[in-house]
Amino acid sequence: MSYTHKTNPAEVLLVSWCRTGDDTFTVTARWPREHAFYLDRFGRHDPLFLTETVRQTLPLLSHAAYDVPFGHQLLWKDFGWDIDPDALWVDGDDGADVVLHLTCSDVKYRKGRATAVTLAVEAERAGRRLATARTRFTIQDRAVYERLRGRYADIESANARALPLPPPSPTQQTGRDRFEDVVLSCTDVPHRWQLRTDTSHPVLFDHPVDHAPGMLLLEAARQAAQAAAHPRQTLVVGMQCDFSRYAELDAPCWFTAKSLPDDLDGRPRMLVTAEQNDEEIFTSVIALHEVAPAR
Repeated sequence: MSYTHKTNPAEVLLVSWCRTGDDTFTVTARWPREHAFYLDRFGRHDPLFLTETVRQTLPLLSHAAYDVPFGHQLLWKDFGWDIDPDALWVDGDDGADVVLHLTCSDVKYRKGRATAVTLAVEAERAGRRLATARTRFTIQDRAVYERLRGRYADIESANARALPLPPPSPTQQTGRDRFEDVVLSCTDVPHRWQLRTDTSHPVLFDHPVDHAPGMLLLEAARQAAQAAAHPRQTLVVGMQCDFSRYAELDAPCWFTAKSLPDDLDGRPRMLVTAEQNDEEIFTSVIALHEVAPAR
């Protein structure tokens, strides 16, 4: 469990791992049939199960395969993924077993430890291609991290400065069942929202951190894209994300969404951008799968 940086064992999705080459690995994961946050929609497992599964592999490989000490900080630079919606069908009551084939490349070292890794992922389910993903992340020791973060490195004081929560957007627009899981708040500008950073959320904030975690930004981008597409029923099936700055807890963070031309497969796309303190901190190009209304 410690290798995944999760404190709640129920949130650990990884089951086992093995090394298959110098920089190649196989990881098995199980997506539970029922989860408090990653919910089934349209008879399919939540595609963001994939993002959390890949996220958990980053500390696993860093600590177990590349000897990175605990206490170092892992920082996302970019993250892209694409998933087959037809491989997400809920089947039975046992959840979904997923196998990830991982290849690490462009591994950078400093004083014998890894400081940056590019990870490519091929995921399959029951022998069928499920998804592909690629991410680049860096690794900083605590001293470097504290020097870069300055006063924001103190978790207790950063959380004490967190903004009060604005009211949530409607659940039916954001694709959530509970107001507690809505991470956007409406503004008077169409397709523009304020980020709701609930540091007490049991899944997105499984443990205290000094900034809004990357998974919160991904969830906000997903909700923004679905809200912008509403009333069309959509499922997010791909993201290409860039993380350029930390999302701080003590200043409003604004998300906007605008339509892009369909991709080569004819899928609708959205550009979701996050800004804080008049600077762009995160962008994501999102591919959507339109779901036919139930008859």
